[in-house]
Parts: sequence; C-alpha cells; structure tokens
Amino acid sequence: MTELDRMDIALLQAVQKNNRLTSEELAETVHLSPTACQRRLRRLRNEGVIEADVSIVSPKAVGRHITMIVLVSLERERADIVDRFKASIRTTREVMMGYYVTGEADFMLVATAKDMEHYEQFTRRFFYENPDIKGFKTMVVMDRLKASFAIPIEI
Repeated sequence: MTELDRMDIALLQAVQKNNRLTSEELAETVHLSPTACQRRLRRLRNEGVIEADVSIVSPKAVGRHITMIVLVSLERERADIVDRFKASIRTTREVMMGYYVTGEADFMLVATAKDMEHYEQFTRRFFYENPDIKGFKTMVVMDRLKASFAIPIEI
C-alpha cells in the first residue's frame, strides 16, 4: 500500500473534483509548485493510486436513455465460472460497472441501453445464452441522483 502524505491527499481530493485543473491551478490549491504537483501525480498514477482519468458522460446526451441495476446469480460458484463471468463483464459494452458481491446475488451490474428493446436484446445475448447463470433481477433506474467516482480520503 502506498503511503500518502497530506499533499498527496490534497492533490487526490482536487483531481477527484476536477481532473482538468492545470498544474498551476493545482499548485495554487495545494500550496506546492507546479513541478512538484506533476511529479506527485505521476507517482500516484504509476503506483496505481490513480487508476484512470475519466470524464463522466451524460447517458441521455449520447442516446442511452435507460440505466438498469442488475443482480446476477450464478448456477454454481466455482472459480472457473466466476472468472469466466468476470471476463464477460469486462468486455461487454453495455455494462458500465460490475461488482462481485456477497448476499442474495453473486454480481451486481450497472448497465445501459438505448431503449427497452435494446435491453431485451442484451439480456438474451448476455444472460439467457449463458448456461452458468441461474437467474437475474433487473431494476430500472428512475433518476440518477449522483454520478461520481470520488473516494472520501482522510489523513
């Protein structure tokens, strides 16, 4: 695990709010030089503390009008079956987020579709054609209240 000091934490908090800040703006925010900010951010990326720099896109703006939360139960929980399903999640465009979870389901997915017809096609291809899936439950999102990848970080 990477040791984080107060300056690292301040940088992480700043870039989680806005990853488009310039080195000068970051320097002003965290009270370091622009060069020191760049060096620290490079280290945090290289060490995997910062996994990616992304933009949160409005699904509706790009024609993805429906978002679903899907609970998936596998037929059997064997390592090869779990690994195979994890791989399929990673390579499926409609799945925005995927979690291997405990509780009543084995996986929790956040998926998106243009419309219900598109979602039905996805379910046929992704769930019904997979013999390792025992069942799935879909909840349609009525309203997105928050979209963030920000992790609370404390000293």
